[in-house]
Amino acid sequence: MKKTRVQFLLFVYNKTQKLYRTYFKKNRRQWQFTEKQLLEFQEDSLGRKLGEFYKKHGFTMIPKMENHDVHHLITGCGTNFEDEIAMQFLLLGNGKLNAHLLAAIVLGSIILPEYYKIYIKAYKKGQNMRPFYQWDFEALLWQNFEHLKDFIQQKNIIVLY
Repeated sequence: MKKTRVQFLLFVYNKTQKLYRTYFKKNRRQWQFTEKQLLEFQEDSLGRKLGEFYKKHGFTMIPKMENHDVHHLITGCGTNFEDEIAMQFLLLGNGKLNAHLLAAIVLGSIILPEYYKIYIKAYKKGQNMRPFYQWDFEALLWQNFEHLKDFIQQKNIIVLY
């Protein structure tokens, strides 16, 4: 039964992805790098880690969706459907809000409710991270991946003297 539900989500995703890029990402340009070029970055850089991510999973870059793949690396969220939905919850907790994200959360919660505890945990994780969902990660491809990840995963702490 889960397989059928996931196939339905995959069908919906495939039908809406181009619309999402057209209407929600219209002011973005696709990155100027290929998967092969990312593998040429310094070993400990974000660019190299992203290139290795594509190679490991057999993925190709989707124009205007490159930041989404960086989000997987930064958050540690997997790439199966329940993890994709959990990442949307994490992004909501991090402050991102748009119709596509909300639709993914609502549909994912209805179709795969058995992961609801994971979704809530992801939401709370997003709340405890520095807001990163609007960052231009293409400009950060040269940065040390672990330092960048550690920085994002540390919530801004207000110190009162």
